[in-house]
This record gives sequence, C-alpha cells and structure tokens, in this order.
Amino acid sequence: MRKIPVVSSDEKLNEAIRLECERSGGEFAPVFFSDQVQVIEFLKYELPEMKIFYFSDTALDCREILNEIREDPWLHYGGIIGIHDEENEKDLIEAMRDVNVIAVLRKREFVASLPRLLRIVRQNKQILFQRGIQQHLLKTISGAFVIDNDPLDITTYTNLITNYLYNANLIGRDEREKLHVALLELLINAIEHGNCKISYEEKTAWLERNRDIMDLIREKNRNPAVKAKKVYFSYTITPEGSRFMVRDEGDGFDWKRRLASGASSPELHGMGVRMANVYVRNLHYNDKGNEVSFEIEHRHAESNIIPKIFERAEEARFADGQYICSEGEESDYLYYIVSGTLYVYSKGKLISSLSPDDMFMGEMAFLLSNRRSATVVAKGACVLIRISKQDFVNLIKENPHYGIFLARLLAQRLARLNARTARLNTEYLKIKALAQEHGLIAPV
Repeated sequence: MRKIPVVSSDEKLNEAIRLECERSGGEFAPVFFSDQVQVIEFLKYELPEMKIFYFSDTALDCREILNEIREDPWLHYGGIIGIHDEENEKDLIEAMRDVNVIAVLRKREFVASLPRLLRIVRQNKQILFQRGIQQHLLKTISGAFVIDNDPLDITTYTNLITNYLYNANLIGRDEREKLHVALLELLINAIEHGNCKISYEEKTAWLERNRDIMDLIREKNRNPAVKAKKVYFSYTITPEGSRFMVRDEGDGFDWKRRLASGASSPELHGMGVRMANVYVRNLHYNDKGNEVSFEIEHRHAESNIIPKIFERAEEARFADGQYICSEGEESDYLYYIVSGTLYVYSKGKLISSLSPDDMFMGEMAFLLSNRRSATVVAKGACVLIRISKQDFVNLIKENPHYGIFLARLLAQRLARLNARTARLNTEYLKIKALAQEHGLIAPV
C-alpha cells in the first residue's frame, strides 16, 4: 500500500480522493493533513511517491510547504500534484519550478483525472525518484508509453521525464526548460495536428477568439474515433544522452516546409517545430511526418542543488589525480560531492567510482571509525564540501531524517555491491562449468 499525503482541509475534495483510492483496489492510501508541521515531518520520514497539494485552501499555506521542500533537495523525492480553483496557473507552475511536478489541475478537473494520474504513477514509479538505485545498476533506462489523446497525459509525461533528468543531475535548469518546451510542443502537435486534424487556419481562428487550445482538443475528442487515437512516446536514457521518439496516428504533415519557413514576426502559433529544432539535437521526421525523434546531450558529474544545510560548510577543490584521502589514514571528515568523479581504491585495486549521484564520500569512516577504508583519487576536477563528524552529528540531531537518508545511501551502496558480487559469481560458475565440461578441472 502506497501512502499519499493530501494537504487539504476541503472535506468534499478529500472524500473524492478517498473514494478514488478505494476504487484503486487499496493500492493507494491517502493520509490527510491540515497542519503544515505535520506534513513536513511525514515527507521527511515516509518519502511518498506522490503528494497532493490543494493550493487554494485558505486554511493552509501550501506555498510555504513548497519553500520547505525547495530548501531541502532530499524532500524532492516523489512528485507533486497541485490543485487550485481559478488561480493563475502559469504563476503556480512558476512557483513549483524547482520541485517534482506531476500535474497542475483546476479542482473541477482533478476528480475526473485522478484515476488516470494514479495509473500513470503506478506504471512509471521508476522515473518519479531522482536518486533511484536503477541509475547505478542499469547503464541504460528505457521506456515506452501509449498515451491517451488528451492534454493531461501529455503534460504529465513531459513533467515526469524532464524532472527525472534534472533531479538525476543529467541536465541543468536551462536544459530542463528547453527540453520541456520541445517535448511538450512535439507531443501536443501529435495530438492537435496529427490525431485531431486541427488545421493551422482552424487553430488561428480559435486563438483569435482568446480561447484555450486545450478546450478545442477536448471538443475534438467528443468524436469517439478521435478520442480512441493514441500517441506513442518512447525514451532511452544513457549516461551520455537521451533519445526520444513521438509518433501519432494522423496523416502526417509537410515538415520540411515547416522547418524551412521563417516567420518575420511573432505569430499566434506555428513556432513549435522550429523551437524544438533549436532546443534539441538531431531532430528528424519520418517521410510521412507523423513520427519525430530527437536527442539531448547529458552533462557529467555536476549537482544541481546543494542542500541548504551545507551552504556555509567548507568547500574543497581537487585537481585531476589529486588524493582526497588514503586508506588507513585518520580523519573525521565527511564529504558532500558537488561535482566531479572520484575513483575508490582498496589494496591498490580500483573497486568503484563516486559522483554527485552518490551524495557522500567517506561515510564508512564516519560511521565505523576514524580510519579511511579506501583511497580516493579525483578523476578530473572535483568540488567537494567538507563536513566534520561533529557538525554532521549536530545536523542529524537537528534534522533526524538525514540519518534515514544516510542509512538509505548505505543500503544502495550495499545493493550495488551485492549486484556486482552476484554477477561475478554467475560468471565464475559459467567458467567453472565450461572448464569441467572440457575436462580442464575435475567435477566436484
């Protein structure tokens, strides 16, 4: 059962959420909060996959809770669904820009959309967490989605992908915003021009009446044949970069003419394809024009956010090949990894490497003794934040949930070591069986 904190004092809204979670078969269990202090404590210790905030609640200040989350990157774990009455949605989205947004919806739309949101969360939990262990165990992460012909699904999947890449430190803020624009434009084009067959002229006339294009898409979806159409979206994330593909079930379009045309002045619309071509690499359409693929390049060994508790700590810079610590030496310092790659040696052998995704270096000596269990060398330029053992103990006293995160970090490291040991054992058994088969060693 997955707990979902719901920050709302609206009884009707809460009852609707409770009923929908019951319909999900008991997989999701809402936990309702009307106290800001309690919800922060819950987020710190439970690390829920999804959070629901009712931003128009007059009894609660959800934006203040957002500030708490923003100041502590570890509280970014999971994603947020924002609900509002008739707020300026662009302002609300801007206020949520540095947290994991799943969707932002008006209250009147939310209840009808909740079943689909729960389904998307259930199917895509692997990309809701910025520090999932799959980053360490898998060099390539791939996914393929069949998306309903509805704007909600488009914005939700765009948020999931761009936030995952940002929180995994694979892209920075500027790259995230550019990818978000490009991906959203291409996915919406797949629905409105591909599946819904909305012409340039029809869209122009609609926008000139100051109407929302999303309402036109919903109007088109009243036709069952149109509503049944799908958008096919796939991604492949590697250490070096990400590749994406979007395909619709429409008739295609003359993409060469659209890319070649240049607008001398801003237009109401029609800029999406050209913007996407500027923001991403290797944008390519199939001949028909109903499938587009593109790539982005990842950055390496940089952290997007430094926890506020470390902002005043001592920063240490190391050049390529410089020793950070040596096996067996005494030390009472822990390091938070800001940028760079660290090579870890034991008994003179390279056993692993660390990056900002690992968060810390030196926690074994911190926990077990004051002697380093390995030698650590900078691979390229590195920036670390040095924290004394006493300072970190004080931080845990003031913020006990950091102790949980340290335990989680060690559990992930242990899981990586176990996975590596299992792979080596499997290879050993294969080699042993082959050697026995050829009589090189005697059967046991």
